[in-house]
Amino acid sequence: MSATRVLVVEHEADTGIQRVGRALSEAGAQLDIVGPETGTELPENLAGYDALVVLGGSPGPEDDDRAPWMPRTRSLVREALDGEVPYLGICLGAQVLGVVAGGAVGDAEHPEVGLCGFELTPAAEGDPLLGGLETTAGPLRAMQWHFLEVTRLPPGSVSLARSGACANQAFRVGRNAWGVQFHLEADAEIAAGWAGPEHSRRELARAGLTAENVVARMREDEEWLDRTWSDVARRWLAVARG
Repeated sequence: MSATRVLVVEHEADTGIQRVGRALSEAGAQLDIVGPETGTELPENLAGYDALVVLGGSPGPEDDDRAPWMPRTRSLVREALDGEVPYLGICLGAQVLGVVAGGAVGDAEHPEVGLCGFELTPAAEGDPLLGGLETTAGPLRAMQWHFLEVTRLPPGSVSLARSGACANQAFRVGRNAWGVQFHLEADAEIAAGWAGPEHSRRELARAGLTAENVVARMREDEEWLDRTWSDVARRWLAVARG
């Protein structure tokens, strides 16, 4: 059996696929990572690919002036939806899915930063990615770093997870396109990179946090985070393999 080919759109070098990429690669998937800082442009279409991942980043899903590759990103997501190509959108990738599928994205009323908890909705029961996760893993948490969010879900989508600060933590469009606002891919190394710059320290201070605290909490929870979210990545790959 040939390897499952996964196209990964990386918007910024410090927002890579990390934990999710390791889990997919260890399970035998072939990852092709493209984007403005990778040296490889986004392809015009998904020909030859079995699945699509769009990662997070600082632009908004329609910030075409700031991110001139965004129209092609949306086009790839549209192609994935139309062709039922398995899709995973993380943070910005979830917002792109929301916009492409007919929802809306706007400023978060309560931005989330650092390790934050959330819960599954009743509709998540039986979901191929998240169904039963609270039973096997306990209370859910993941790295969050977002100031935008999906404010209106696309028509016909299924809400899968929520928190007190963000109603749309995860959702599914159709059979096999998922958007997750939280960073299941992020580990302590990524957290240190995001929290370290001075502008990030100011953002954290406004939220009553410090860079050191954010990174320490990620390190303390690293084993659970790796076990839980690597398993979800493998679940997604199983969908991609049919």
